[in-house]
Amino acid sequence: MSDSLGSSFRRVYERLKLEFYREVYSASHEEGMPLSAVEAFSLEVIDQLGRPTIGQFAEFLNISRSNATYKVANLIRLGFVKKERSGPDKREYYLVLTEKYRSRAALLDEYVAALVERIRARFTPSETAEFARMLSVISNELMEDSSPAAKDL
Repeated sequence: MSDSLGSSFRRVYERLKLEFYREVYSASHEEGMPLSAVEAFSLEVIDQLGRPTIGQFAEFLNISRSNATYKVANLIRLGFVKKERSGPDKREYYLVLTEKYRSRAALLDEYVAALVERIRARFTPSETAEFARMLSVISNELMEDSSPAAKDL
């Protein structure tokens, strides 16, 4: 990525991602249950997919269902994920993030809120509105994903 826009966008993305990982890792280490990088990544995927089934989680990551089941079992053991039975037939389970995870993710929300306030302080209301419009277009129209599990993100 040699152009300025691309490298700037990448830096913003990387800084947000690093802030998220720092919060999740530090909280899990304080509790004596450190997460691996793959586990933190898996939590983020589950969060973005909403309430996926293990099959949807596996499909999105392009891993076997047994590998996905193993990863999810570890996250359940650590208290970050729980399984909820599906509707009336109850044959399928949805992966649901627990309050333990949500409290860590809220720390990233606080960081983003502080960043938004800095944006509002630095730029004019019209620049801020245009930036919000551009982010919306990027998110809703320009970001393509070939995975059926990610279509609703």
